[in-house]
Amino acid sequence: MVNKQKILIVDDDNNIAELISLYLAKECFETMIVGDGESALSAVDSFSPNLSLLDLMLPKVDGLEVCQQIREFSDVPIIMLTAKSDDMDKIMGLEYGADDYITKPFNILELKARIKAILRRNNRSHRKEEEKDTRIHVRDLTMDTESRRVFLGDREVNLTAKEFDLLELILTNPGKVYSREQLLNLVWGFEYPGDVRTVDVHVRRLREKIETNPSDPHYVYTKWGVGYFYKN
Repeated sequence: MVNKQKILIVDDDNNIAELISLYLAKECFETMIVGDGESALSAVDSFSPNLSLLDLMLPKVDGLEVCQQIREFSDVPIIMLTAKSDDMDKIMGLEYGADDYITKPFNILELKARIKAILRRNNRSHRKEEEKDTRIHVRDLTMDTESRRVFLGDREVNLTAKEFDLLELILTNPGKVYSREQLLNLVWGFEYPGDVRTVDVHVRRLREKIETNPSDPHYVYTKWGVGYFYKN
């Protein structure tokens, strides 16, 4: 049995932390959530994560200070999360020892890709296993998550970045019904200012590109009154 890799989530916004945790759990990661800097320092020692997601704005001890203190006793990879987009904040985070930096609102699939990229660099022995998972095969459709290309049979389908992310999320979680609010949070970012109609528009366009008959879909189904899903 392969041990799950562990992700420490440090964010005082519990709603965001829980959403990240739920998604990472579906990706077979073990997660732990803490809400302040002092708890983060203790958790790095007790939980021994493979990677830490560290919010910049934290109570008690801010993210930069936490990052600096972690580097005094651990080389665990750190991805800084912040609502600030100032380049100086990014530079400071990296100089204090962070490995990567992502600005809120962020796309959960981009976050997953960054996590996996860092873990891949830190776990060379698992590289071949990771590379096997770059293609998703569903009926006549093939998605290559590495090159971000989609094929229906031998024909390539040109999807926008959001269409690709939306399709990847739904196809890799068969049977899971996502509400429009969940899809908006996971694909567009937790603080995206738009509304759920954005999701409906992208689903409609996606179906027009990949479904033989968009009104009778075989990839992205509708659960009326609930949301969207894929079933095997």
